[in-house]
Amino acid sequence: MEEEKKIRQNVNYVELETVCGITSTLPQNELPEFAFAGKSNVGKSSLINALMFRKSYARTSSQPGKTQTINFYNIERELYFVDLPGYGYAKVSQELKAKWGKMIERYLRGSKQLKKIFLLVDIRHEPSENDRDMYEWIVYQGFEPVIIATKLDKINRSQKERQLALIRKGLKIRPGTRLIAFSALNKQGRDEIWEYIDGLGNTGQKEDDKKEESAASAGDMGC
Repeated sequence: MEEEKKIRQNVNYVELETVCGITSTLPQNELPEFAFAGKSNVGKSSLINALMFRKSYARTSSQPGKTQTINFYNIERELYFVDLPGYGYAKVSQELKAKWGKMIERYLRGSKQLKKIFLLVDIRHEPSENDRDMYEWIVYQGFEPVIIATKLDKINRSQKERQLALIRKGLKIRPGTRLIAFSALNKQGRDEIWEYIDGLGNTGQKEDDKKEESAASAGDMGC
């Protein structure tokens, strides 16, 4: 008889353990890491807060594009949520965008515990050029991201499948790529995301194997 899967009902322990800037040394964690990427104002902090069962632990910047750090949240002393800087904000200089890109690349290549990247896109709109570039870049780095379509509560229920199809087509996502719709308002999709995370918490070997080639070619990344 198949064992019934347990769905997380709460998270008791959360700590913002490490904040890394452009010149910081990245932590060498021993617990599994799950990274979240997305453009500014896509609802990344809202998603992370929902997964933490918190209202506002992960901070939402009042100025889009201002967050310049990689934030490591220790969850239940079991795993880390890694909040990557938002991308695609027009008022940020090209020089700063390049620095953020290098910082994120250094993390993706340097982390030995990264199990999965969640790429957030707004379900209301066709993926932007920045979204497409980020998806292709993540795949190029050797990862298969899970796509999270945020702001589900902002569209009618009848529009959901059409908008998800638009995202699949717009990103040209690979067959088998997981696509999950999420609402910060009613938390629809949270259980599915947690089930996926818990299923990978002690595995993720496929992602790790793919990273070895990238890490080998990168050499010593330093800080």
